[in-house]
Amino acid sequence: VCKRMDLVCQRMLNQGFLKVERYHNLCQKQVKAQLPRRESERRNHSLARHADILAAVETRLSLLNMTFMKYVDSNLCCFIPGKVIDEIYRVLRYVNSTRAPQRAHEVLQELRDISSMAMEYFDEKIVPILKRKMPGSDVSGRLIGTAPVPGPSAALTTMQLFSKQNPSRQEVTKLQQQVKANGTGLTALKREISELRIKVQEQQKQLQDQDQKLLEQTQIIGEQNARLAELERKLREVMESTVGNSSGSGSNEQSPRKRRKTVESTDCPRKSKRLRNRK
Repeated sequence: VCKRMDLVCQRMLNQGFLKVERYHNLCQKQVKAQLPRRESERRNHSLARHADILAAVETRLSLLNMTFMKYVDSNLCCFIPGKVIDEIYRVLRYVNSTRAPQRAHEVLQELRDISSMAMEYFDEKIVPILKRKMPGSDVSGRLIGTAPVPGPSAALTTMQLFSKQNPSRQEVTKLQQQVKANGTGLTALKREISELRIKVQEQQKQLQDQDQKLLEQTQIIGEQNARLAELERKLREVMESTVGNSSGSGSNEQSPRKRRKTVESTDCPRKSKRLRNRK
């Protein structure tokens, strides 16, 4: 491969990862500006799924940053998985252009798969090669693995050897640069870990709020069931009372007829006696 072409491609990949990080930060700021401040109100907001997807993308970007950027900053390699950058752009553009996106696990399935495969391959296949190329690796081998040379040079300390030999000074400067790079990487990792802890705490608060809402809803449902049972009981009593009143009115209507028959039956013997007396 042409060395100039290789450098241009590496620069484009590194710039692509930095640009997608900035684009994600811009999208996340726009969504957060439209969300309400209360965490309980955010879950019912129309942009809740947008925020969940962007939070998952942020976690994925932090993992990629921890995996690759330490070696990228040391100029040992570039950000290799360009397909991951394209997939992140696709997800972010989908979130910006869709009002009602799908669930986060459905949108991010492809991104999680290819990013996980890229990180696993990088850690297993490429990192061992890069560690051998890291500046200061041969110095550490000399300091730790080799025995002191017999003779007058054995009395010299390691720092004296470094101060007397020009190549050793170059190695020490490289080692110092590597230590500084490791220190910056460590501070970045600490910052990312603190951010992840904050996110975990926020998710725990969300789960607690959801549990509280679930308890309140179960109480409301229990109260509604009790009210429905009371209404059914009252309705049954009303129906029974109406049925009893209708049967009582029917018996009252029949009673005058019976009275008339009894009166007529009592009047019959009196009329027969009068007729006999007349005869």
